[in-house]
Amino acid sequence: MTVLSLYIIALFNMSVNTAEAQPTAEDVVIESSTDISDEGAITWYTWEEAHELSKTAPKKVFIDLYTDWCGWCKKMDRETFTDPDVVKYLNDNFYAVKFNAEQKEAIVFNDQTYDFMPSGRKGVHKLAYALLDGRLGYPAFVTLDESFARIMISPGYKKAPQLMKELTFAKEEKYMSMSFDEYTAKAE
Repeated sequence: MTVLSLYIIALFNMSVNTAEAQPTAEDVVIESSTDISDEGAITWYTWEEAHELSKTAPKKVFIDLYTDWCGWCKKMDRETFTDPDVVKYLNDNFYAVKFNAEQKEAIVFNDQTYDFMPSGRKGVHKLAYALLDGRLGYPAFVTLDESFARIMISPGYKKAPQLMKELTFAKEEKYMSMSFDEYTAKAE
């Protein structure tokens, strides 16, 4: 692991563990970047939208890290992310974030700027790199608690029942008392 990698991970870990100031009486209202009039679809937010919304209405955060060229990511969009149970559970219990791991736009989070890092044929966004601990592969999913501390990283394509297990594990806070493998073994 390079020094830059360790530095990015350390900065991310410090930023998610830093306590945020409570919002003032002024409420923040954000409309999703996704058309929420489609009741059969997941309401996808940007990173910034989810962060702002969580200040006044805390929820866990589910992040779908994808790339434009990823075939399995597109299959997740077509199949898993259209499953009615997944759609309802995500919309009811999480801020779902769609995050292009190769996006060029910088993101400021907890006074830290994360931007695009050219590497190889394409590159990676530093926030995606930090969220995944440098283990890049797509699709990948990261679940965060209400204070944006990481609950789990989940790489690879998931069918709806597999994803529902992970979402339930996070929502019901089973991670506080057991590993995901233990949780899965108990459910079988």
